[in-house]
Amino acid sequence: MLPKFQQFIQERQYLHNVSPATLEWYKHAFKWLRTESPDQAELKDAVLRMRERGLKATGSNSAIRAINAYLKWTESPLKIQQLKEPHLILPTFSVPDIQKLAAWKPKGFYQVRLHVFVLALIDTGCRNSEAIDLRWVDVDFDNLLMKLQGKGSKERLVPFSFELRRHLFQWRKRNRWDLVFPGRKGQRLGRRNMLRDVKWVCKRLGIVPPARTIHAFRHTFAVNYLRKGGSVFHLQKVLGHSTLEMTRRYANLMTEDLQAVHEKISLLSR
Repeated sequence: MLPKFQQFIQERQYLHNVSPATLEWYKHAFKWLRTESPDQAELKDAVLRMRERGLKATGSNSAIRAINAYLKWTESPLKIQQLKEPHLILPTFSVPDIQKLAAWKPKGFYQVRLHVFVLALIDTGCRNSEAIDLRWVDVDFDNLLMKLQGKGSKERLVPFSFELRRHLFQWRKRNRWDLVFPGRKGQRLGRRNMLRDVKWVCKRLGIVPPARTIHAFRHTFAVNYLRKGGSVFHLQKVLGHSTLEMTRRYANLMTEDLQAVHEKISLLSR
């Protein structure tokens, strides 16, 4: 890696305390740049190569945001315009799917761990990584709150239900480790392991898992939150979004919601 890129990453690591995942994001994005001080033509060429390699608009914009952060750090007047992304309906689990998962009767340590893990995602809307990093010391059983470590090491308190507390309390009796969802020897679980297990239980219960299966729990929580009359501003706090714009995506509800509203407001409806 070129020296200037290394300096930028070191400052982000030691001065801004960004997560290891964010550091890897920067490193991956900088692979598209051929020089430390790219001009407009070189920036345009980088985007063209992204597209030629098959990156979609969403993936390209992820790299573009990292490159723009670097350009700003170098005090360059240049900036790459982000690509227009298609507005797709977010993948979610259906209500019957959630009911099947909630009613599942697991057997053994690992199945119970998986069940409580899924219930935590459903009930709080937390990210997969936030659940994996959750420790018992951060679970307040009395006040029904859990402290999550979000992106950029930002902490936030999110509420959880009496039902989840019941499952967590029972699970706590079987789990002697500091982590709420530990591996066999108390180590941090891998994301791929949990994805594999979630897909396994979906198959077992006859559920067709949506795209981005684990993150779909977060989408499901958010859509349900708004369906039940929750505020977009409160949802932003619960999800840990840095800007309201990120949360507004969930205001574009499922097609059936739009149809139900239209039937009520249509001038032709009786």
